[in-house]
Amino acid sequence: MRRVIFILAACAAAIAIAWWLAHLPSSVSVAGFGYAVEAATPVALVAVGLALLLLLGVLRVVLALFGLPGAVGFWRRARSQRSGDAAIGRTLVALAAGDAAHAKRFARRAREALGDTPQTLLLVAESARLGGDRATAEACYQILVARADGAFLGLRGLFRLAVEREDWREAAVLAGRAEALQPGGTWLREARVRLAEETGTWAPAMALAGPDLPAALIATEAASVEADPKAAARLARQAWKADPSFPPAVLAHAAVLRRQGHDGRAEEAVLAAWAVAPHPDLAAFLLAEAADPRARLQVGAMLSNAAPEHVETQYLLGRLSLEAGELRDARHHAERARGLAPPTRRIFLLLADLAMAEHDDPAKLLREAASAAPDPSWRCGQCGTVHRRWQLVCPACHAAARIAWDASGPAARPLLIAG
Repeated sequence: MRRVIFILAACAAAIAIAWWLAHLPSSVSVAGFGYAVEAATPVALVAVGLALLLLLGVLRVVLALFGLPGAVGFWRRARSQRSGDAAIGRTLVALAAGDAAHAKRFARRAREALGDTPQTLLLVAESARLGGDRATAEACYQILVARADGAFLGLRGLFRLAVEREDWREAAVLAGRAEALQPGGTWLREARVRLAEETGTWAPAMALAGPDLPAALIATEAASVEADPKAAARLARQAWKADPSFPPAVLAHAAVLRRQGHDGRAEEAVLAAWAVAPHPDLAAFLLAEAADPRARLQVGAMLSNAAPEHVETQYLLGRLSLEAGELRDARHHAERARGLAPPTRRIFLLLADLAMAEHDDPAKLLREAASAAPDPSWRCGQCGTVHRRWQLVCPACHAAARIAWDASGPAARPLLIAG
């Protein structure tokens, strides 16, 4: 309703103005250049208005002609941007699909449309790398390194090329330069671990310790490969201090103490770890110094004082008692071990050996052992491979800090046995 009233009011105002102009008195005359023009005032006003509108139209046409090159350039840039963005999207899809030929073609289109931006240079390099053209990839990475906004991308790309050709010295240099630009990155931690695995130098990786890569694990591995005895002893102590219940760290430190003649301190460290988390490797360390079954049984009794109600303790006492000919004690400890936790294969094998020593038929126990849950082991949580000893990096899948003592029971899939 308001809109209708506004239109009617506007029409009434226009009619009133036209009526007023039509009844203006007198006339207007213009003379110049030998000519004279005379017209009534209403006509002159209308003519002036038309002339102003015509002049405005001419000015707009002239300005549009002067701005035409800029408009054409803007249109071309917008078209190139759209074409480049589409080519980037297609390149990413081709890279994800592993299609090197299409990735290279679309990456080249993106570079032609958008120029040498960090995105296009990276896509061209990755496409070339996927297609095996390392020279082109390296050239693009070098261009990125020279740019302030792409240096990290270039260094990481060059690092990957160095790893592929197994140039570990160059890879270490590139990782250091990348670390200076982006310290503490997750990829860098993985890179340092890979470099340490290949070169055997774990000391630089110590600075990368964190929740997913504990210092105790790195220091233990570093101590195991360190050629300098003093440095190895220092790293072993550092690992033990970081986690005095982690068996490999405890054993590394205890081995150093034993070599230095501090057998009592080595024994204390092992017993303290056994009290927290009994482990067969800890027992093996102490049993290595016991020459006869009786002496070995005394070591078992000492471990029993540290953690008497643990399945590992009772199994150990059962096995040592059997070796020493103490069949009654062996039976007692073996049955306690079976009752403390769901029995694994080794418990049934112990009972079968005990049955044979008692001149009983072990066939039933051997059948139970065959179908029982696997014994605890060092297992990689990444690939499931079982290892005979702990290592920081799984040799099967190269995952770091994934090998752990697994006493959970049956595996979800068939396991590989690695050394």
